[in-house]
Amino acid sequence: MQRTGKGKTPRRHGPRKASNTEKDPVGVYCRIRPLGAEDEECCVDMISSSTIQLHAPDGLKANRNGEFKETQYTFKKIFGINTTQVELFDVIAKPLIDDLIDCKNGLLFTYGVTGSGKTFTMTGAPGDGGLLPRSLDMLFNSISAFQAKRFVFKPDEKNGMEIQNQVDALLERQKRDSQPSVPKTPASRQRADPEFADMISADEACKSENVDEDCCYSVFVSYVEIYNNYIYDLLEDASFDPIRSKAPQSKILREDQNHNMYVAGCTEVEVKSTEEAFEVFWKGQKKRRTANTQLNRESSRSHSVFTVKLAQAPLDADGDHILQDRNQVNVSQLCLVDLAGSERTSRTRAEGSRLREAGNINQSLMTLRTCMEVLRENQMYGTNKMVPYRDSKVTHLFKNYFDGEGKVRMILCVNPKADDYEETMLVMRFAEMTQEVEVARPADGPIYVLPAGRRQRHQASRDEMSRRHEERGGPGNSDDPDMLSRLIESLPALPPSEVVDAFDDQTLPRLVEVLEKRQHIRQMISEQFKTKANTLMSMLQQFDNQHSAKETFLHNQQSKLNEKDKMVVSQKMELERLEKKSKMLEYKIDILQKTTDMYEQDKRSLQNELETREQRLQRELGERRRLEQRMHGVVTDTRHKWEKECERRVNAKQMEMQNKLWVKDEKLKQLKAIVTESNSTSGGSSSECPEKPARPSRERDKTITQKRSASPSPTPTALPVHPMHRRSHSAGGEKWVDHKPSSNLELDTFMQPIIPNAIKVSTPSEKALSKCQKYVLRHQELASDGEIETQLIKGNVFKTRGGGQAVQFTDIETLSQEFSTAPSRKRRSGSGEGRVQRENIENVPPVSSTSSSHGYQKRRKP
Repeated sequence: MQRTGKGKTPRRHGPRKASNTEKDPVGVYCRIRPLGAEDEECCVDMISSSTIQLHAPDGLKANRNGEFKETQYTFKKIFGINTTQVELFDVIAKPLIDDLIDCKNGLLFTYGVTGSGKTFTMTGAPGDGGLLPRSLDMLFNSISAFQAKRFVFKPDEKNGMEIQNQVDALLERQKRDSQPSVPKTPASRQRADPEFADMISADEACKSENVDEDCCYSVFVSYVEIYNNYIYDLLEDASFDPIRSKAPQSKILREDQNHNMYVAGCTEVEVKSTEEAFEVFWKGQKKRRTANTQLNRESSRSHSVFTVKLAQAPLDADGDHILQDRNQVNVSQLCLVDLAGSERTSRTRAEGSRLREAGNINQSLMTLRTCMEVLRENQMYGTNKMVPYRDSKVTHLFKNYFDGEGKVRMILCVNPKADDYEETMLVMRFAEMTQEVEVARPADGPIYVLPAGRRQRHQASRDEMSRRHEERGGPGNSDDPDMLSRLIESLPALPPSEVVDAFDDQTLPRLVEVLEKRQHIRQMISEQFKTKANTLMSMLQQFDNQHSAKETFLHNQQSKLNEKDKMVVSQKMELERLEKKSKMLEYKIDILQKTTDMYEQDKRSLQNELETREQRLQRELGERRRLEQRMHGVVTDTRHKWEKECERRVNAKQMEMQNKLWVKDEKLKQLKAIVTESNSTSGGSSSECPEKPARPSRERDKTITQKRSASPSPTPTALPVHPMHRRSHSAGGEKWVDHKPSSNLELDTFMQPIIPNAIKVSTPSEKALSKCQKYVLRHQELASDGEIETQLIKGNVFKTRGGGQAVQFTDIETLSQEFSTAPSRKRRSGSGEGRVQRENIENVPPVSSTSSSHGYQKRRKP
């Protein structure tokens, strides 16, 4: 058979990358393992099928409030202690196998603390197989009748798959079988290992309904472990050296042309049955690193990754052979990961290599948590932080699942014993947070334009040809004695062929003639058979062509119908989205309307309040203007009254002074007359008596007063002529501490208290108090008339027994302000004007007055 050329078959390729925006969250499931002993304390309670509650054990210390708060966690589904492996597989792994057959990738990994049952969940036990053997069993039950022969599909060592024709595959098988040094693929005819022979019972077997019968399938498996952040191939056959053992070589990660990560140089084994696949798995499982710790007798010291890769390609138009086109090969894979459990070295008491292993395990799990947190933050808040995939081989290997497409499922294994409370709480927080990470939904499988049912039609055609050939006396009917006897009876009968003597010349010619007739009849029957066979073949070919055309037409119509259905579904989804959006907008409009009404009501109330306050303000302004007018009138009347009173008093004083001056003049004149008379009497010059002077009139007094000197004359007052300047009560011989706070205002009044021999401070101190005997505090407050009132709070300073200083308050003086309405106090030259001005000064109240508890009136010079 010649190699078929790589001709393109019409095909509509489906998108392989996550070009759409549809995403699904990571599915997180929780499984609770049973307690090791019945009397062991439990810290986990299953509230519902999706909620679990974690409470602190009795022996753990309480928090700061003295009590522990019970926390609840929600997952997609929670499996209790009585859950079987079959129930777990039906919910979690079975959909992943359906997606694997439908050309979709998947990732399933177990996570939890050490000793929580991760390996049992993934692998299982004899008689109770885990997720891995059940997944392999379902896969081979589904594709067993449609598998390609060995080496038809061949890995290209670049995470791709090549396709070979039947001749090359046969040569490859013969070459492989002829090399005894090369390890052969395990055969399904061999006896299975008793350790896993009874993993799955026959009544628990299941199969997928999504298998395309017009495709051929091949399954390849690989098994690696990540130990101390290095990748090792568990299926690699190392050469045996009895002298010097060679350590296994670590593998590296590479990226293929589709930006998917893979382990370069990893062994991929083609398997044809569940037993073969599980035998390969068990071969690698025996090489996996485990150790005995304080918490687990067989603790996994590495992360294991078992990859199932499914290659499929369509059959040709005749349904007999696989299309020899590499572009038509579709490869999907399912990764089953058993992560090592997180552990605390304080509990495991690990030392040496065990301590290093525990550190690397915890570091890789911490990197996984960090990647999930960054992915969640980028998706929820729209940030573009770099995800640290390269910090660990685990996260780097599965980078394409989180950045690309595929389903991701996580099984959180929980040990409910009280000793694992703190570690369980941490892993539950991480698992609940992981549910918020979204992964792109995988695209649908490819759609082939070739007519469906090619394999069945080819098989039916072969069966029909064999049947007709058997009916026509073909080789297939040679074993049927009845058909052979009827065929012999239809031929001419043979004559007697016994020769009685040597001269018999009739027996042989008759026999030859009959045999020739039989030969002729046989040739005619053969020709007729060939003619009818050719006619039948042409008719079958014609019917097949018509059927293919109808199938193509039906397929096209089905495709159009599917497109219409998708369009209808999309329109329905769009309609639902618009309805939801409309309802949301209506809800927002209602909220905005209510908010607007509320604001309008507040606006009206504020306007009413503003109008009320404006009216009140207008009334107050009117009252203030009326009060100002009334006060202005009162002040004017009072001023006129006092002006008249002052004028009256001045006139009275003038008259009194004039009378006194007249009396003095009269006395002076009398004295002068007496002196003159005595002189004249002694000299005898004259004996006449002087005339008595007459009292001047008021006009004369006024004239005389106006003719006096311009210098002002002293004006008599009711008070002493020289009033004493009253000093403050604080003016004594003692030394004072004048405490004037910095918050006091400076008042520009005429009369201010004067305290001599004082230390002025803004904040009193013990040093200042020790030097003085008196203390005064200047306190300002607002009086009832709106002016500032100053209080002088005085006290005595005395020493305490402890060596400090104390103040005992004894007196309070209050200083108030009053505005002056009198004219200026400056004295002016002139006789009459000076007297009037002096009188006004004496009768106007002081500008600043002080009143103390003793009732003294204080005045100061301006």
